[in-house]
Amino acid sequence: QVQLVESGGGLVQAGGSLRLSCAASGRIFSNNVMGWYRQAPGKQRELVATITSGSSTNYADSVKGRFTISRDNAKNTVYLQMNSLKPDDTAVYYCNVAQLWQNYWGQGTQVTVSS
Repeated sequence: QVQLVESGGGLVQAGGSLRLSCAASGRIFSNNVMGWYRQAPGKQRELVATITSGSSTNYADSVKGRFTISRDNAKNTVYLQMNSLKPDDTAVYYCNVAQLWQNYWGQGTQVTVSS
């Protein structure tokens, strides 16, 4: 099985920065995709960014140029550096691992951006 633990969420003012981390443990295979999703109050869960084992990345248009996803394969950890934060970035952020046609999710970490 796979377990994911997110950290780094909190309260920040608009224009500020925050760095999220997600550590994966368990049966992690070499060919996988890790990513971040978020869900704001009253809205559906949406993709923020993904990164493959080969470090190919994909971003939602709303975060391009502001967020950077990265990973450390030796540590099975994925990061999300968030800069120039906006109030509409406020959401619960969830870490995800996709491998062997299965998806695993973390518990989520709250990010609140004040104006």
